[in-house]
Amino acid sequence: MTVKVLVAYATKMGSTASIAAAIGSELRDAGCDVDVHELGAVQAVTPYDAVVLGSAIYQRRWMPEAVRFLRRHERQLTARPVWLFHSGPLGAARDQDQPVPPDVARLARLVHAPAVKTLAGELQADAVTHHRDLERLVGDSRDWQKIRAWSRDIAAALLTSAPALER
Repeated sequence: MTVKVLVAYATKMGSTASIAAAIGSELRDAGCDVDVHELGAVQAVTPYDAVVLGSAIYQRRWMPEAVRFLRRHERQLTARPVWLFHSGPLGAARDQDQPVPPDVARLARLVHAPAVKTLAGELQADAVTHHRDLERLVGDSRDWQKIRAWSRDIAAALLTSAPALER
């Protein structure tokens, strides 16, 4: 059986989208059938055996559309494996786990998701005009090896449980 996985994301400036694409690529390489979509393009989770959901995190908050997605699809998400990640830390903080917003933590518990994974982000120079304090953080802090390793862990968990995922 091929495991069908949705990798969905909410992004502000594109960094989370590229992380989602990398996760999708790793899952495909492992043998999963993967769709990668921005949250606005996702109508249902029922066609999928598993879901990986990511959001940019700004000022300790997830993107509103990601929280709405979790709420709207809570019942369907409880019936399948779910992994959550947020992206955003930059510079020296890139390796520090970010606190999970309380509403996301509650929803993660309800859908039985493992701990939310913090993945570093990217800040482009054109995004910091008139923000001198942010200029020192410009650059790509994403750790592609960490992203690929986490993706392979997800693939291993899915492929190990593939018979149980059959509907």
